[in-house]
Amino acid sequence: MAAIDTIYNYYLTTYGSNTPNRYDTHKKSELRSVYNNMVKVNKESPLYKILGLDSGEASRFAIDIKESSMSLSKVAASLSGDGNLLEGAFKKKVANSSDPDIVSVTYVGKEGGGEELNDSFSIQVNRLAESQINIGNYLNADEHDIPPGQYSFDFTNNATAYEFQYSVGSTDTNEDIQNKLARLVNTADIGAKARVDVDEQNRSSLIIESKETGLADSEEYLFKIMPATDRESQQAMETLGIDHVAREAHSSSFLLNDTEHSSLSNTFTINKEFEITLHGISEEDRPAIIGFENDLDAIAGNVGTLINSFNKSIETAESYRQSQSSDSKLLHDITSVSRAFRNDLEHLGLMVQDNGTIQINRDIFDEAISNDTDGNAFKELNNFKNAAAARASQIAINPMNYVNKVVVAYKNPGRNFNTPYANSMYAGMMLDRYC
Repeated sequence: MAAIDTIYNYYLTTYGSNTPNRYDTHKKSELRSVYNNMVKVNKESPLYKILGLDSGEASRFAIDIKESSMSLSKVAASLSGDGNLLEGAFKKKVANSSDPDIVSVTYVGKEGGGEELNDSFSIQVNRLAESQINIGNYLNADEHDIPPGQYSFDFTNNATAYEFQYSVGSTDTNEDIQNKLARLVNTADIGAKARVDVDEQNRSSLIIESKETGLADSEEYLFKIMPATDRESQQAMETLGIDHVAREAHSSSFLLNDTEHSSLSNTFTINKEFEITLHGISEEDRPAIIGFENDLDAIAGNVGTLINSFNKSIETAESYRQSQSSDSKLLHDITSVSRAFRNDLEHLGLMVQDNGTIQINRDIFDEAISNDTDGNAFKELNNFKNAAAARASQIAINPMNYVNKVVVAYKNPGRNFNTPYANSMYAGMMLDRYC
């Protein structure tokens, strides 16, 4: 199970923090289509042995290409308007901020929205939302300040209470105990994360931080730590000091068009149209102005989002070219899309580079879009978008097709049963040497 644990940790640390959006949800018919495609691929797939599995590189490769392909598919889906016409999608509104380092914005509303705030408004950030942090005592990392025995403490949040029990062995150092407690907190899924900090004097401290930020009016804390009633647990808590609140949680405070507001989080929506993220404190009397980009900038921004996602897929393929794709199959499959549309794309100022990536020449692009009276430019962009989305979907369905492997045996053609999971280890990423 060690290999599985390793790859799950890789997936969570690399992609687990990604914020889901509306294109991460699907209809039953769409999920059924994905499943049927998996069954079709698996039914005729030969038996093979994956190379490099012990190092975990094969499974990391499968995760990376699947995620980059799904990202490209979601971007393409976001740029598909009614009837799959690209013109309306690429002309959709794009919000911008006059000070993105302080306030960033994404327009998430429907086309034609935004009028309630007259298409622009100001935000002055007075305070960011903060999480609660408990910082334990700094103890000499290699010493044994807590005697061997059984201990426990209660962790209470605003929803429920948990009891943590832990044991201390005769050889456990202070840092060992703190690391043990950090693992307990991190694996318990209780709305908090923990880590051990070691300073220059080799003293270690257990730091516990809430995952949420802000306090509602009825709340006094986001979590509270208390030792059990027995004297040993209370003494251990005095030694560890993790019940000490170093920073209380706070809600954000900001002026929206000179009217004071607050939020439990630094990310929130306004009128269900603008997704706002606060990053810093505004200078006095210098609010950020939120508005919309003009048509050309909005179109270029939307095209740029598609191009950046496409280029990211190529970068992922390049990064594994030597170790997992020696025949460059993945790289060839992705770059063949941009090369097939080279003439159409470069006519629009989307210059295809030697490695298959695309760079935007704004002068040529702006002129091509401005002079596009018959809609041919959007038709060409639409064709490229559809081809890129189709290739991304194909790769995401079976990323194991690109993993470095050796075929052991082929199946008897035409006489096979459905085996929906035989070649779908990537679906749950349960890649292990015993699979």
